[in-house]
Amino acid sequence: MSFYTSLNGLKNAQTDLGVIAHNIANVETTGFKRGKSSFADVVAGGANTDPRMIKGLGATLEGITQNFALGPIEQTGSALDVAITGDGFFAMRSAESGHTLYTRNGAFGIDGAGFIDDGSNNRLQVFPTDTAGNVTSTTPVDAQIAPTNAAGAEFAGITVAADGKVSASYADGSVEAVGKVALASFIAPTGLKQVGSSNWESTGISGAAKYGAPGQGQFGSLLSGALERSNVDIAEELVGLITAQRNFQANAKAIDTASQISQTVINLRT
Repeated sequence: MSFYTSLNGLKNAQTDLGVIAHNIANVETTGFKRGKSSFADVVAGGANTDPRMIKGLGATLEGITQNFALGPIEQTGSALDVAITGDGFFAMRSAESGHTLYTRNGAFGIDGAGFIDDGSNNRLQVFPTDTAGNVTSTTPVDAQIAPTNAAGAEFAGITVAADGKVSASYADGSVEAVGKVALASFIAPTGLKQVGSSNWESTGISGAAKYGAPGQGQFGSLLSGALERSNVDIAEELVGLITAQRNFQANAKAIDTASQISQTVINLRT
């Protein structure tokens, strides 16, 4: 029995090491959120078992949870580098599948068709607005910039305000509203499914996305010209790495001890 108890401990320590290694590998990944493995003890006993005689059977992985604490903000100077200074996620719709992804990585660009995207054909979602910048619908749409305005002047630049208003300027000096960035929130963000590239998908655990404008209610404001870095604390991860390594070594030693005891019993002579 002790072999399997310690074997579970080895597997759990290996899982912990994998999670920590993943965090360390993504210390420079924009918008990354660190994970933490949680474990629970395994105890079994029947109805007629003396509770004072019940011994544990090891440990099991309870879950790998994500920490959505705000990461450091890095100034970049690019107008389409946007950080959320609070809660919320950018909503990105895939032009290929139509699925909506959610991210904290605000490193955006403009494609050949004028859509604001993340470079992987996922388009930023905004609330449509009138020419004055007032929201006309609460249904998010793709953010798209016209290459020329009604007067035929060419696109010259873009700005993103703290309240999410996206404005395009043109060569004749005119400015037109593109939309207002739609931020998403979830009742249980730790239930979001990681899909890579600092993107998440909603699940039954996270619940459906609730959309709102930056700077309103629970949603944070936007900071243009900046990006949110990974929230991984390298010093904390290295301490966790040492702890996980010691845990692995201790369980391996327990298996070695159980093996020696078994060998002693086998070699007994009457």
